[in-house]
Amino acid sequence: MMNAINADPAEVQKFSELAHRWWDPASEFKPLHEINPLRLGWIDGKAGLAGKTVLDVGCGGGILAEGMAALGAKVTGIDLSEKALSVARLHLFESGHGIDYRLVSAEAFADEAPGHFDVVTCMEMLEHVPDPASTISACARLVKPGGHVFFSTINRNLKAYALAIVGAEYVLNMLPRGTHEYAKFIKPSELGRYCRNAGLDVHELIGMSYNPLTKAYSLGHDTDVNYLLHTRRG
Repeated sequence: MMNAINADPAEVQKFSELAHRWWDPASEFKPLHEINPLRLGWIDGKAGLAGKTVLDVGCGGGILAEGMAALGAKVTGIDLSEKALSVARLHLFESGHGIDYRLVSAEAFADEAPGHFDVVTCMEMLEHVPDPASTISACARLVKPGGHVFFSTINRNLKAYALAIVGAEYVLNMLPRGTHEYAKFIKPSELGRYCRNAGLDVHELIGMSYNPLTKAYSLGHDTDVNYLLHTRRG
């Protein structure tokens, strides 16, 4: 059963149906293409990706995975959408990067390769799984002691509802309607607690904001909507 491996079949299907558009920078995945340089630079600044073994959990079509590989990391990407992984593998013929893509859950892979990676990333995924604490625990098991784990997700408050759902999905049409469910958004305090319970020490919380006038994203102190968290395994 899909739910036994901490996934919502409807969520997997939703992204599978859009998979062929993953690498189209003008598609529904335009925001991922636009934020990728920001999140990639932030991750690299914290972990120094060159020469590191890196796992991207919920890699989708491979936008972040390829960015990390381009910086010299040895990257593995895992996802539960075979269609998204097929697109990711196909794009490797264009980019020339060597990335190991696997159809496996974070929990199952943690049993297979515990403590194997220098860096684990889990970006824009936690708000799409039934049990985010389980995913976070798996990420903690996958990273080496002292290794880096990075998360990004969406805060749960009125402002986040107004901007991430009403604004992004219904007004600006930046995302397909139904991409996010408000009840699945995660407060930074909740994410921090999940991380500490999993044996991860919280090092930095940073916000990501979108300016509709300049149509540009930036990192800063505003964590009201989108935010990223840097942790390390103790």
